[in-house]
Amino acid sequence: MTPNTLRIATYNIHKGVQGVGPARRLEIHNLGHAVEQLDADVVCLQEVRKLHRREAQYFAHWPELPQAEFLAPEGYEAVYRTNAVTRHGEHGNALLSRWPVLTHQHEDMSDHRFEQRGLLHVELLLEERPVHVLVVHLGLIRASRLRQLQQLVRFVAREIPASAPLVVAGDFNEWGPSIARILGPAGLVAHTQGRHPTFPSRMPLLQLDHVYARGLQPVGLTVPHGRNWWRMSDHLPLIAEFAWTDAP
Repeated sequence: MTPNTLRIATYNIHKGVQGVGPARRLEIHNLGHAVEQLDADVVCLQEVRKLHRREAQYFAHWPELPQAEFLAPEGYEAVYRTNAVTRHGEHGNALLSRWPVLTHQHEDMSDHRFEQRGLLHVELLLEERPVHVLVVHLGLIRASRLRQLQQLVRFVAREIPASAPLVVAGDFNEWGPSIARILGPAGLVAHTQGRHPTFPSRMPLLQLDHVYARGLQPVGLTVPHGRNWWRMSDHLPLIAEFAWTDAP
């Protein structure tokens, strides 16, 4: 069997805009270059705008395409599903893939009426082998996050074959041991060596972004740093590498 490496990135892009009020600035074009530089096979994105009428009027260079399609490098396929509908538009999770997309679906993970949250499930064809990817953005309240993690485990048991390789990536808004405690019994593991804080981007202290996998061997984690990165979003991207083998 031949070992291969699968490179997965997760990135909360803060809707492509940084700053507040008159000082806010459009970063979506810089984010497009950044996504290309990640050189990942799969990019999992959170806080992605499908549309926002007010921002489109405010910024002269607001892209005509929805953000997921705009950010997809040449040759990548983009999948987007809405989590939240707001007064001026909607936003959600997205996945950009070098590999063909077979199917995709969305599950509502909203735990209370003050936060609209969702899970994006995409099935990819990786060298003739189906691989499932879940893109998540969990809630701000800890009790909600724990319930959403349990919901995620139930979703996996219901929707994904036990023998299929699986990746779960996103902004968990959680930095403690609870993620591993809940996802571990479902066979999901992450790279555990070293610290890789991703938030806040300017002076990262906490790792809120994570990549877990089943049927793949975690081999490394990387977090890009520097002024160019912290200016684009309040999170830094997290890049995880996994080893997998061709079927004998």
